[in-house]
Amino acid sequence: IPESGHKYYLQFSTEDYRTGEDAGSCLATVLYPKKKSPPVVSIKCSHTKDKKEIQEEDNRLYQRIRHQTKPITGNNIPDSYGNIEPALEPVWALAVAGSSSIMWEKSTETLGYFLAQVKAVKQWMRKDDFIEFDYTVLLHEMPTQEIISCHMRLTWLPGHPLKVKHFCAPESHGLDEGSGAESGSAAGASAEKGGT
Repeated sequence: IPESGHKYYLQFSTEDYRTGEDAGSCLATVLYPKKKSPPVVSIKCSHTKDKKEIQEEDNRLYQRIRHQTKPITGNNIPDSYGNIEPALEPVWALAVAGSSSIMWEKSTETLGYFLAQVKAVKQWMRKDDFIEFDYTVLLHEMPTQEIISCHMRLTWLPGHPLKVKHFCAPESHGLDEGSGAESGSAAGASAEKGGT
């Protein structure tokens, strides 16, 4: 769109990240403005689960966390073999939801992000009904293959929006994982940090 930016029309399906079950389909328009600002998104989704079922799942997750007698802490979720301890699954679920808002804010037309790992997590015990966690998450930047470290403070109560405050390290710490050598020209000079 001249003077405005690029507009995309998307049709995609969604799935439950834990079970892989179909979770519905969506239609969206995304406008990336020419000036540096977040994309403008309009989205409509049809869900295979009804709202009540989603609320029940949220409540089950919340109750699992709420009934802990001491603060939940953890490191390296998933571990180097891709495993997540069952006791830490709720913490991972919240990390997925919370880090998506960071990825949303940082993504551009040419850069995208995936949650690679929760490096560390610590629960704060509160006197009210909200649950609160401090996370250090590692985001995988595409197509550069960089690993970005972010600190995330997450507060949640079912029926309320997830509150996320975050700070990301200005540059990656050069974690040499995988080959990542075939990043292509779109990655630019930042991907070329020493060969294999």
